Amino acid sequence: MKIEALCHIPKSNYGYAYKEKELHIRFRTAKNDIDKVEIIYGFKYQWENNKKNEMKKILSDEYFDYYQFNIVEEDSRIGYYFKLTKGEKFIYYTEAGIVDKFNDELAYCYYFQYPYINPIDVHKVPSWISETVFYQIFVERFFNGDVKNSPENLSNWDDMPKPHSFFGGDLRGIIEKLDYLKELGVNGIYLTPIFKSPSNHKYDTVNYYEIDPFFGDESTLKELVERSHELGIKIVLDAVFNHCSNQFPPFLDVMEKGKESRYFDWFFINDDLVKTDPPNYKMFGSVGCMPKLNTSNAEVKYYLLSAIRYWTENFRIDGWRLDVSDEIDHHFWREFRVCVKEMDTEVIVIGENWHNAYPWLMGDQFDSVMNYPVTKLCLDYFARRLINAKQFEYSLSSLLIRYSDQVNEAMLNLLDSHDTERFLYTCGERKEYLKLAAAFLFSYKGMPCTYYGTEIGMTGCYDPGCRKGFEWNEEKWDKELLDYYKKLITLRKEEKALKYGNISFLSTDSVFIMKRTFKNETIMILINTTDKEAGYCLKEADKKSVTELLNGSSWNMAEQSTICIPELTAYYLKLV
Repeated sequence: MKIEALCHIPKSNYGYAYKEKELHIRFRTAKNDIDKVEIIYGFKYQWENNKKNEMKKILSDEYFDYYQFNIVEEDSRIGYYFKLTKGEKFIYYTEAGIVDKFNDELAYCYYFQYPYINPIDVHKVPSWISETVFYQIFVERFFNGDVKNSPENLSNWDDMPKPHSFFGGDLRGIIEKLDYLKELGVNGIYLTPIFKSPSNHKYDTVNYYEIDPFFGDESTLKELVERSHELGIKIVLDAVFNHCSNQFPPFLDVMEKGKESRYFDWFFINDDLVKTDPPNYKMFGSVGCMPKLNTSNAEVKYYLLSAIRYWTENFRIDGWRLDVSDEIDHHFWREFRVCVKEMDTEVIVIGENWHNAYPWLMGDQFDSVMNYPVTKLCLDYFARRLINAKQFEYSLSSLLIRYSDQVNEAMLNLLDSHDTERFLYTCGERKEYLKLAAAFLFSYKGMPCTYYGTEIGMTGCYDPGCRKGFEWNEEKWDKELLDYYKKLITLRKEEKALKYGNISFLSTDSVFIMKRTFKNETIMILINTTDKEAGYCLKEADKKSVTELLNGSSWNMAEQSTICIPELTAYYLKLV
């Protein structure tokens, strides 16, 4: 046995409370090294009644196998250890180390323990996450619904955007296009920032308590939320707390008065007076017009959290996406979560973290993050074709084991956004690559999110090219792609296995194969990204018939168990 590969860490992604009476326990071994992993567990104060169960291998990556067992008990004061078998040899993995024999009479000295599931410690995510299909709107580029509030010197809607150009998109424009979104099938909208700001993107806030006048006013936002809720659509807003605009009144006061300003400690300034060339204060990136806020300052916290209370309570906002969330102190985010969840536990909190976000996803800060690691994998597999199906599977497994099950269920999965090239652009305009990626996105665990216009074939390079005005001339739409997206969204909302199912992988080098299982329902997702036909033999012995959900064909398993997948094709096979 390769004992150096063995790993279990209690109170982590390897051992956590999924519900108030349910623990999920994971164990890692070297790949293909162990024949059987068992968990011995019991109530700590009646250890003589302990139980032994075999753990299920749930995922494998390039180097490791991962096992899981879910403990459901009325009393959560649990002790446990592991038995590993390879051939005729076995060892025990305990908190005290690896041993050949385990003395149960002294178990309390050596087993791992989960002392108690305190309900307040359980990472509870909103109940609606698995039902929701999101759509991201860059507000200034979606639709101009009220020309009276437009900026001067507007660019023509069809022009290519420049960094500082304005096109007039607003909240009224979204209201007028809600029927389009309802017909598309989405039931969640994530809006880029809408608060007062001098820029087109609004990520440099001047007033956290005012809707940008070019976008509308409070009555417009209230109407948007109410109309959306009537259609069953949730609204998530973007909160920018890492930094503000250099036109933010407290920063202007500091620029005028220096250290004498009451707001001096709201920022990070390296001298008694503010200097701008070069800036002598901390900022977002190297952007001098976006000074960084000191979120550990009590007054700053009160100001920002009060703004969150104002918009959430008065406008029934369904969630917040948090910009540059990994550069803000954890203490602030813990207070932020308490603030939000005290108002409504069903409000979702989504961070913008591009890398491993586990420290923010332990139940005391965010519900989930924008899943950019999956975005990058999709680009490498579907668009750039740098990795094969098996490598794609291994990388997904590594990401899934990184977080708890409830976090994976709540992740915001996306192919592109306002901060990336459009996916179709990276594909070299190969629509079939985008379709394969979308087929994966809508069948994967988590909340799928479509960036405005991707569904009609919009393309564009990195900012500002990815922020072009939505193409409302239907003659220029890719209707076949749009219909495909509608089909995927419909299936995602209708099929319980796609919404709630457990996930496993069976890929070959040429065919990506993902299995989603919920109760007695199974859907196999088969994706062939190669330029050649590929085959796969279904081995679901308990299933009798197969229906391909994307094209509606069906057949009997006894007559045909080997599936031929044409080049650049995705299948959703429902096994009954």
